Amino acid sequence: MVMPLALLEKSLEKRICLLLKDSRILEGKLTGFDDYMNMVLEDTEETNGDQSRRLGTVVLRGNNVVSISTL
Repeated sequence: MVMPLALLEKSLEKRICLLLKDSRILEGKLTGFDDYMNMVLEDTEETNGDQSRRLGTVVLRGNNVVSISTL
C-alpha cells in the first residue's frame, strides 16, 4: 500500500489527477504540499461530468481529496 504523502513526494513537479469529494476531477502539476495534504497545483484543469475548464494555479485543501493518481 502506498502512503499518500510518499506518493506526493514522488509526484512533485509531475502531473497528478485528484478526485474530490464533490465528484470533480482536477488534473495539474503538483508544485507543493504540506503534512495536511494541502496542495498547490499549476496548469490545473477541472472536469465535472462532461464539462471541462482551465483553472490555472490552485491551492487545494487536503480534506477535499478522495483519491490521488499519477499520470
